[in-house]
Amino acid sequence: MYKFLKRLRKDLSWFKSIMNKRLTLFIIFFSMSYLMGNGITASRETAITRAIEKVGPAVASINVEQHVSSVSFDPFFGFIYPREIYPMKSSGSGVVISPDGFVMTNYHVIENADKISVTLSGGAEYEAEIVGSDITSDLALLKLDGSEFPYAQLGNSQDLLIGEWVIALGNPFQLFSISNKPSASVGIISATNMDFGRLKSGKVFQDMIQTDAAINHGNSGGPLVNALGEVIGINTFIYTGSDYAQGSVGIGFAIPINSAKRIAKELRVTGHVDRGYSTGLVVQSVTQSITRYLNIPFTKGVIIVEVNDGSAADRSGLEAGDVILTANGEPVNKPSDIRTVILDNDLRSGDKVTLRIYRDGEYKKVKMKLGKYKENQHK
Repeated sequence: MYKFLKRLRKDLSWFKSIMNKRLTLFIIFFSMSYLMGNGITASRETAITRAIEKVGPAVASINVEQHVSSVSFDPFFGFIYPREIYPMKSSGSGVVISPDGFVMTNYHVIENADKISVTLSGGAEYEAEIVGSDITSDLALLKLDGSEFPYAQLGNSQDLLIGEWVIALGNPFQLFSISNKPSASVGIISATNMDFGRLKSGKVFQDMIQTDAAINHGNSGGPLVNALGEVIGINTFIYTGSDYAQGSVGIGFAIPINSAKRIAKELRVTGHVDRGYSTGLVVQSVTQSITRYLNIPFTKGVIIVEVNDGSAADRSGLEAGDVILTANGEPVNKPSDIRTVILDNDLRSGDKVTLRIYRDGEYKKVKMKLGKYKENQHK
């Protein structure tokens, strides 16, 4: 009996050892399988994929309908008459910026629209109301009826890094309608503070962000996003390399989000952007006779004839007799030059203009904060 029990204990010990080894191998195998199945997926996740996942639900497809009439010419009676009215459809991009359904996009996306609908990720479609639009900045603000919309976090376009990763999200070539999701392209910030001034269309593009992330037809109005999932710009236009090409060549531009936020705030409150301003200055061009009379060593600039009491010019310390030579670094030789600088830089009440002046034989720099426009007041 003793020998039998001893042998049984030995056999059980061996069996237990075998089972422990098998259990250990099973645990190792299961762990490796889990890691291979999930760890690889985790390793494929990057800041880029996380940013797209974060902002994607707030990206909108802007669908625009315009009613366009065609005409016919009657050669017998010699007059033109309308033949029919038909809808012309186009599309662009936008981004939801608040949970109550405010959507930011480009003005040129919704220009002359008779009907606007907005499609969000997943396919939900909403009719949109134009809260306000501004041709100068090429921005517009729309409103969706509802609440608790997914919305994007707006970042800070003042601290951008040349070379940092960015993602352009939007609806190029109406691809949003196929998958009900925005398309993404990745690139870097190529340059900042790109100034194009006032264009023939009346738009003013200042401090633009340049990127090589692919921006194509339909991307206009969509967000340019950093690796943290923050919107740092609104994609607006591209260089194509020729008048005939339409695709991206890696040179795209976005309106900096800090400028866009300022415009959106005004549009939300008043429905328009107030560009009225006042300087309180009366000036005239410097002539040879003025040069001789005042003993000025040049014949350029404009001389201040009058400064209104309590005006922006008065508060900045400008005086009658001062000669203004430049405004924000641009030469000033006639009164309209100051207005041109203000318009080309899209400056408004509250913004500052740096003036280089000549007074009593010395050159000085004066910063003038533009005042609010009032009727019957000198600009």
